[in-house]
Amino acid sequence: MPTILITGSNRGIGKRLAELYDAEGWTVIAACRNPNSADLVGEPLTLDVADEASVAAAAKSLAGRPIDVLWNNAGVYLDKGQMLMDLSAQEWLETFRINTIAPILLCRALLENVAASTQRKLAFTTSKMGSVALNSGGAYAYRSSKSALNMAVSSLAKELAPRDIRTVVMHPGWVRTDMGGDEADIDTNQSAGGMKAVVDGLGAGQTGQFFNYDGKELPW
Repeated sequence: MPTILITGSNRGIGKRLAELYDAEGWTVIAACRNPNSADLVGEPLTLDVADEASVAAAAKSLAGRPIDVLWNNAGVYLDKGQMLMDLSAQEWLETFRINTIAPILLCRALLENVAASTQRKLAFTTSKMGSVALNSGGAYAYRSSKSALNMAVSSLAKELAPRDIRTVVMHPGWVRTDMGGDEADIDTNQSAGGMKAVVDGLGAGQTGQFFNYDGKELPW
């Protein structure tokens, strides 16, 4: 059966993705910072995506093992509710480190694992808050980190297309999680199920697109 590695798999959307893939018989590598204290579905993997030593150790432990889907799901929203006068440079840098830089470096570390697989897919949980066209203001750090992630993945898609490695950025919707809050529109089952259907359906040559969880393309 195919293998998927999901970051941030200890809660929310990541955990529901793990449950859905596990239910279909996939081998799920459930990555998070502290797997011993988490209720994980699948094979636990200690991974702090923002720590280069942790990424290197995880890559070493997975050397030679094909990964059909690498799903970069872990992320932070440190400036929720903040406006211009609330901004912290340190929080902004930390947001970029986790939301933008870490996913790309993890892809680099596990690139050959993905290339050796049958499906060869890279999925990234982004946000439509990173869409310049749909910007409604505020959340400077979070929005810009997701815009930058989208741009980086667009570059990644072009570089990896000759190897038939397909990449996609996914907006999960406004989801009832610790990050989304209790007033959000949808639950994790709707979000994860919808995104999974999009990623599962990616065909040969289909890469570098920005989708909503329901499969609709979003403006960059």
